[in-house]
Amino acid sequence: MAIIVFQHHDIGVPGRLGVTLRDHAHRLDIRMLHEGDSVPPDFDNVSGVISLGGPQSVGDPEDKAPWMARELEFLREAHERSIPVVGVCLGAQLVAAALGGEVSPMDQPEIGFHSVKLGPTGQTETLLAGISWDSMQFCHHGQEITKLPEGAVPLASSKRCKVQAFKVGMRTYGFQYHFEADQPIIRKLVNSARDDLHRAGYTEDEIDQQVENQYAAFARLADRLCVNIAANLLPTGRLAGV
Repeated sequence: MAIIVFQHHDIGVPGRLGVTLRDHAHRLDIRMLHEGDSVPPDFDNVSGVISLGGPQSVGDPEDKAPWMARELEFLREAHERSIPVVGVCLGAQLVAAALGGEVSPMDQPEIGFHSVKLGPTGQTETLLAGISWDSMQFCHHGQEITKLPEGAVPLASSKRCKVQAFKVGMRTYGFQYHFEADQPIIRKLVNSARDDLHRAGYTEDEIDQQVENQYAAFARLADRLCVNIAANLLPTGRLAGV
């Protein structure tokens, strides 16, 4: 059994989430779709699905990558089969779109550390146990989920982005913020989109100061979320092999 991981960009690696899942005896089958890897043809030996971030646009029909339609179909079917699904940033937008939600460009990108607040449902959500109700999370996106799928429950929001985390059913989750990112990943993401950084109203020095001030607390909560996912959403006791 393996967790399928959809990667859409060289920088968008599993990061701390991948390390935690491996520490919990999971095997990751990483599909680098932007490099030509294929989406699995079926769900044989699939124990979970993770869709990571990337620069592609879900809300712009002219900017959809050739693999996107197949991934959307795979995410939709995984959800329907009650296979655990986790989407991060672009992955969260893909999950929302796959299940009937809508994604649109933002007026201004959300980059850097932002205050993310848990709503009432987020405050009682098992997967968010131990996560502060108001915490600084690292964001890096220019699109947002503007309409959640039918039946979806919002879990968290920020001032600039109404949907920072959501849940659909019992085993499908989306996170707009990059909890999987360690410090090298954060710096690579910032360096990869300096124009967006400036459009968001920040300088490189300001982001460096944010990392200096916020990273330690962010990392503790991010690690906690990763452990919650590994232990509660993808418990190793459900797997037949690694």
